[in-house]
Amino acid sequence: MPLGIIAAAAPDKTAYVMADTGLAVTFGELEATSNQGAQLFRKLGLKAGDHIAIMLENHPRFLQICWAAQRAGLYYTAISWRLQQQEVEYIVNNCEARVFITSNECREVARALGDRIPNVQHRYMVDAVISGFESWEGAIASMPRQPIADQTEGQSMLYSSGTTGYPKGIKRPLSGLAFGEMNALPVMTTLYGADETSIYLSPAPLYHAAPLGFSMACLRSGIQVVVMEHFEAERALQYIERYRVTHSQWVPTMFVRMLKLPEEVRSRYDVSSLKCAIHAAAPCPIPVKEQMIEWWGPVLYEYYAGTEGNGFVQLNSQEWLAHKGSVGRALNCSVHICDDEGNELPLGEPGTIYFGGGGQFEYYKDPDKTAQSRHARGWSTLGDVGYMDEEGYVYLTDRKHFMIISGGVNIYPQETENILITHPKVYDVAVFGVPNEDFGEEVKAVVQPANMADAGPALERELIAFCRGHLSHIKCPRSIDFEAQLPRHPTGKLYKRLLKDRYWQKR
Repeated sequence: MPLGIIAAAAPDKTAYVMADTGLAVTFGELEATSNQGAQLFRKLGLKAGDHIAIMLENHPRFLQICWAAQRAGLYYTAISWRLQQQEVEYIVNNCEARVFITSNECREVARALGDRIPNVQHRYMVDAVISGFESWEGAIASMPRQPIADQTEGQSMLYSSGTTGYPKGIKRPLSGLAFGEMNALPVMTTLYGADETSIYLSPAPLYHAAPLGFSMACLRSGIQVVVMEHFEAERALQYIERYRVTHSQWVPTMFVRMLKLPEEVRSRYDVSSLKCAIHAAAPCPIPVKEQMIEWWGPVLYEYYAGTEGNGFVQLNSQEWLAHKGSVGRALNCSVHICDDEGNELPLGEPGTIYFGGGGQFEYYKDPDKTAQSRHARGWSTLGDVGYMDEEGYVYLTDRKHFMIISGGVNIYPQETENILITHPKVYDVAVFGVPNEDFGEEVKAVVQPANMADAGPALERELIAFCRGHLSHIKCPRSIDFEAQLPRHPTGKLYKRLLKDRYWQKR
């Protein structure tokens, strides 16, 4: 539904609210400010298909700017405000952004960019400004609040989190539709049962694909969004109760954090308003999901997909209970499991997961990586390994590049991580391969204990024995190191590269 129609019908209805501060923006205000932003983009000479870059924390202006770009037919690249200057510089230059918008909160990184982003013709900052930047609020203040004459649907162009090097820009073709004609992501209403009375909680950074995509889809359907400025386990429960949240989207790490709260804390909050808790981004350990369904009820919906938009696999709680460990069945694509030579494998055998017919994408200005993601028959892969059962349910094994080869045996560390994270003394864990002179690699675990005072040889022996009680010994760590905190992205993605490199530098 066009945003303007929603705003005209219910201008005073809350479009989104910032959870911590309670600051609310109505659909009328969102319509007006996004129109002003689109008018500014046209005044600056931007036309459909041009690029802008946004580096903001979960800020009240974030969604307004995205809607301005969306209705102006632009590609908008949201960048993590946690990145260092070199990474931000790479993304802004790679996506060829002509406009760069950031916040005073990000001023140190923004200032360091200096003249290193030569394609950017206009730089804006929300809140206070520093030298070299104009005020975004000041720039749009004089712009008309009416829609531009040539509204057309834009598209986010996001970058992978860069767990194995520089991030990849994921470009999907523009629809070519006039703004408002896109039946954008009816997944919220058709698949997850949301309607205009629903309340959606977004607990993750908006620069990530799923939080941004779901939030934009909700607003397009007239659904109120509650944006958490930062995820914190107990606060998430508070906000479910306070805002009577019906729908939400999570990653498994968030479930783990909430489950590790003391029982008296978890039971303090009323979560009965929840009708749908969507999760993805990583395989969810079976015991973790069992506990979540027992706690929240059969409201969990899992999906497997990527920013690439090349396929969508999903299932509900009832299906998962009958197929524990699965991420679902294909909805808009076909699934093919192939060996390293591209041959399709029998049911039950793990291999590279390919999607067919789900959508096109390219890794921007990187034809080699784009080609590596393609099968000879035109299918595409996200680089994950898994298998499929006789009913078509897909099970993820791990990312292909995380595989450990020890003595000729393929070991997928996700399986080991899923066991160790269930131990009550483990707060977070990473498993990967380290050098071994006899076997090439051996399994190493790095654990963030629930209490750092427990770290030491006794806990190491306890965790190895615990793992061996559930898995074959070859899949279990031969040694465990302890860290006060693991390098995990706020979206839940673990930067194993930062840990693994320490052990391979000498080699």
